[in-house]
Amino acid sequence: MPREPDALTSRVPTPRTGQPDPKLTREEFERRYRANFFDPAFDAHGDAIDRLAAVAWEAYDQGRKAPRTQPAGAGFHDPAYQLSDEWRAARDAIRAAEARRQRPDAPHRVLLVCASPRSEHTCPGEMSKTWRLLEAAREAACAAGADCDVLELNRLTSEYGRNIHPCKGCVSTAMPLCHWPCSCYPNHALGQHQDWMNAIYPRWAEAHGVMIVTPVHWNHATSPLKLMMDRLVCADGGNPDPTSTAGKDAARAKRIELDGWNYPQHLAGRAFAVVVHGDVEGAQPVRHALSDWLRGMGLVDAGALSQVDRYVGYYAPYATSHDALDADQALLEESRNAARALVERIAQLRAGQVEAGSQLELPRQK
Repeated sequence: MPREPDALTSRVPTPRTGQPDPKLTREEFERRYRANFFDPAFDAHGDAIDRLAAVAWEAYDQGRKAPRTQPAGAGFHDPAYQLSDEWRAARDAIRAAEARRQRPDAPHRVLLVCASPRSEHTCPGEMSKTWRLLEAAREAACAAGADCDVLELNRLTSEYGRNIHPCKGCVSTAMPLCHWPCSCYPNHALGQHQDWMNAIYPRWAEAHGVMIVTPVHWNHATSPLKLMMDRLVCADGGNPDPTSTAGKDAARAKRIELDGWNYPQHLAGRAFAVVVHGDVEGAQPVRHALSDWLRGMGLVDAGALSQVDRYVGYYAPYATSHDALDADQALLEESRNAARALVERIAQLRAGQVEAGSQLELPRQK
C-alpha cells in the first residue's frame, strides 16, 4: 500500500519541464474571448461584454480552474482539501449508477454508442448509416429483454454546448495523477467547460454491456469516439481520490505509483460488442483496435457474433451508400445478432459465469 505522501523518496523522478509557456497576453486573451460575440446582435451590448471580458481575464490570469469547492470531508485521504463541487457531483453520479447496476432486480442495461459524427441535423443533412445499424441492434436488444441507453456522439457536431475535451495525458506522468472520474475538466480558467464526459461516465458505469457501432474514418475510429475513448483512460487504473495527489501534484503522484499502485479497473466485468463498417478499407483494423481497447479495460467480449466488420457499397459512390445498405440486409441482421449475443453474454455474467482466467493475477499491470 502507498505510504503517506509527505517526504518524497530519492527514487522518485523529478517531473520534466521546459516546454514553451502558452500563457496569453491580455490583448490576445480578450481577442479570443470576444470571438464568442461575433454576431452583430451583440454589438449593442459592448459595455456588458467589456465587463465580462475583465472577469474572464481575471479568472484566466489567476488560474481559477475550479472556482466552487468544499472541503473533501470524511472518506478522503485529505479531508481538508478543497474539492471541486463539479468533480464530487460526477463521482456521486457514478456511484449511484453503479448501485443501480448492482441491483439483482435491475434489467439488463445496454449502452449503445453511435460513434458517427454525421447527422441530418447539421451540415451533412442526412442520417448516418451507423445510426441505422445501431437502430437495428437496439430493436434486437430490446426484443431480447434489455433496457437500452443510446449515446449519440453525433451530438458533438449537432447540439449546442456539447464538448468532449481532449485527454491531457496525466496517466503518462503517473497513474495516480489520472483521477476517476477525470478531474482535468471543467477548467473554468481556460474556458474548458461544458464537458460532456461527466454525464457519460455514469452511463458506462450503469451498463451491464456496451455496444459500439462506428464507421471508419481514414483507417481509424471517428474523432468523437476517440475523444471519448481517451477520456475513459481514468476508468482503467484511475485514482478515485484526488486529495491523495493534492489535486495535480505530479511529484506526489509519481511517488504513490512507485510505492505500489493497484491500477483499479473501474468498468471491468461488463460485456461488449463492436460493429464497424467502412467504404474501402480499415474496417478490420478498427474493429481489432476497439476490441483490444475494451478488453484492456477489463470488459468481456460477447463471442464471435458480437465482433463485426464489414464494407457497405465497396468502392461505390458515397451518394448511394444508403441504398447500398438497403440492399445489404445481411449486415443489418449481423448487427442484430451482435446485440442478441451481447444480451446473452450479460445474462451469463450476471448469473456468475466468468471468463476463463479472469481470477488470475496479472504479472504485468498497466
